Amino acid sequence: MGGVWLAIDTATEIVSVAAGRPPAAESGAHVQGARRHAAEVIRLVDFALSRLGVRPRDLEGIVVGDGPGSFTGLRIGWAAAKGLAQEAGLELRAVPSLMAAAAGAAFRLGPDPVAACFDALRGQVYGALYVFHPDRVDTLVAPALLTVAELTRVAPVRPRVVVADAARRYAGEIQQWIGAAPIPLESLPPAATSLLALLGREGAGRAIDDLVTAEPVYGRPAEAQAKWEARHGRPLPDSPRPPN
Repeated sequence: MGGVWLAIDTATEIVSVAAGRPPAAESGAHVQGARRHAAEVIRLVDFALSRLGVRPRDLEGIVVGDGPGSFTGLRIGWAAAKGLAQEAGLELRAVPSLMAAAAGAAFRLGPDPVAACFDALRGQVYGALYVFHPDRVDTLVAPALLTVAELTRVAPVRPRVVVADAARRYAGEIQQWIGAAPIPLESLPPAATSLLALLGREGAGRAIDDLVTAEPVYGRPAEAQAKWEARHGRPLPDSPRPPN
């Protein structure tokens, strides 16, 4: 991976973009704020690439945050990544957004377990647990929709730290679990920077072979989709489905 890669993550309220030769991010930018994904993502891409004097067709590939997370945010980020990859004929890879968030803390800890939690509303989180090594990532708990209490029960080890968005909402439960407050995403490197750092590690992502049909890991259907399906008792036709 000697060429420049572009990284995009829109799974949370923080929209982040980075560009560089993995594992280094040589240029990047991020914006925080709900409902700003669509307005900001292409502007941030242009900014990150222009600082390096690189055009999309000069890239070696694109890596995108794979979710789970914000349904709308993921759709916007993936649309941008897939569109750029298809137009410029680039390789596209996806790395779990929870893994990228956890990596932001793990870079300072070494091979200690790190958990990540994104607020999924309704008292639930998207949670996962990882151990990071220089050449690989071990997934101890794969990304799942569950409560913090359920995450503590299924985790085979206690993490050294927990990274979380909406950290105050679950601070008490996390404090009780690990004896320390969660680390908010705002205090860590942007997720796109971590995507580039993880790109070459075994177990850190997947290649996207079909740009037309590929979808991120949403975690759960969008609210409108869930209401439609509950009312009609069947899946919404042609809707993206989260994996089992």
